[in-house]
Amino acid sequence: MNNRAYGALGEEAAAAYLARQGYIIISRNFRVGRMGEIDIIAKDGETLCFIEVKSRSGYNFGTPAQAVSSQKQAAITRIAQVYMQNNRYSDIPVRFDIVELLMDRDGNINDIFLIRNAF
Repeated sequence: MNNRAYGALGEEAAAAYLARQGYIIISRNFRVGRMGEIDIIAKDGETLCFIEVKSRSGYNFGTPAQAVSSQKQAAITRIAQVYMQNNRYSDIPVRFDIVELLMDRDGNINDIFLIRNAF
């Protein structure tokens, strides 16, 4: 399985997991030009959540969340600001979460973790 398909499968699993946790998925793969994209935008109660999904097959290179660099965090924050302006969200609590998936290269999910307030 190539990396793009592997990542897409991880995002599908993450969206399903979040829905089971009570999140309401609003948008997926929200892109702002070359700035980048946010994997999932959802509401958890009254909180608007911007969620990065990271899938890995093991811990050889650290946890999946450790792959979300400070540069990636800054890009997600900027993209979130654009999303909020475009959709006229101004007075709503916001949170940045990460969903980590441990998944083999055949797409079998071994574990999934939600990190609320990840950054």
